Amino acid sequence: MTGKPGVPIPDGWAEIPGAAGCTPQSCSYRDNFDEFQALGVTIYGVSAQPTLDQVEAAKRLNLPYELLSDSELKFASSLNLPIFEVAELKLLKRVTLICSDGVIKKLFYPVFPPDKNAFNVIEWLKYHAHNEQIQPTPKNGAAD
Repeated sequence: MTGKPGVPIPDGWAEIPGAAGCTPQSCSYRDNFDEFQALGVTIYGVSAQPTLDQVEAAKRLNLPYELLSDSELKFASSLNLPIFEVAELKLLKRVTLICSDGVIKKLFYPVFPPDKNAFNVIEWLKYHAHNEQIQPTPKNGAAD
């Protein structure tokens, strides 16, 4: 949940492990956006907040990538992603998915600290891109 200026966070928010940190995580992806582009990566942020909240946050934080709303938790439920509840809100726990050709290649969970997640993802991407260049998987799935 990305907070809004002037709107109080839910009671007990700071005591929920991993709840705080959405803004630092989002800004870390923003600040490293050029490196993700150089790696050929498209970034999306997803949360259970409504679309209008996502649009406001993206503008306020100057995010160069889209924030998508899963306010009905259909995406989260279909992947059995972890969810928590606070103040009658159901929210996604912080996870990072790396997908390629419709397949989840890597799940980062738990994500901590959130402001370092972008760096961890970049390292993973570089490592796996490098290894795939050294030993590519044949298209027919057979080993050479």
